[in-house]
Amino acid sequence: MKFKVCGMKFNPAEVMELGPDYLGFIFWEGTPRDFTGREIPELPENTKAVGVFVNESLENIFDSIEEYGLKGVQLHGQESAEYCFELYERIQKEAPEVQLIKAFAIGPGFSFESLEGYLEACHYFLFDTRGALPGGNGKRFDWEQLREYPYEKPYLLSGGIGENDCDKLLHFFRTPQAEFCLGIDVNSKFEIRPGEKNIKALKRFLKCEIWKEKRNNEH
Repeated sequence: MKFKVCGMKFNPAEVMELGPDYLGFIFWEGTPRDFTGREIPELPENTKAVGVFVNESLENIFDSIEEYGLKGVQLHGQESAEYCFELYERIQKEAPEVQLIKAFAIGPGFSFESLEGYLEACHYFLFDTRGALPGGNGKRFDWEQLREYPYEKPYLLSGGIGENDCDKLLHFFRTPQAEFCLGIDVNSKFEIRPGEKNIKALKRFLKCEIWKEKRNNEH
């Protein structure tokens, strides 16, 4: 199971030492976690840098891929399926090592049928909680809604996940709706301030029973 820590800014090198699969760096001026102009530390081979963008142009995304050595692109705005497919095709041609993730905000009235056009336009989905900002709102959506997920496209579970959710996560991963869940994405619930992660809290979270159980099931 994959583990992604998003909203990196002040202490990515410390978080990197915990061995996450992905570190998310936000390139959007609308958040205090904006990483633009900073330098990503040299990451180990098993940790990928993911750039998070909100309604950004294709050219700016590809400039960031080159400048920051990104191995993932996460779209967190209102990007259309046509836009995603154009980006996906260009990635396949120019940067095939880069994975494309499209985030969707889940809330009352959300329909998974709206994702059908995105199935061939990205590698993974990410399900976050609908809130005032595109992400990092610190609120958890009702995971029961994922019972209605009709596709086999892998997804990351996000939205207000904290260290006190270990038991809820353990229960979730034992349910049918978790079959295509690729892993967990965390952000604001593990912060001392926006962009600075609480290393002690992350270490405690990584000792949750869920990680041991998932590893056993995967082997």
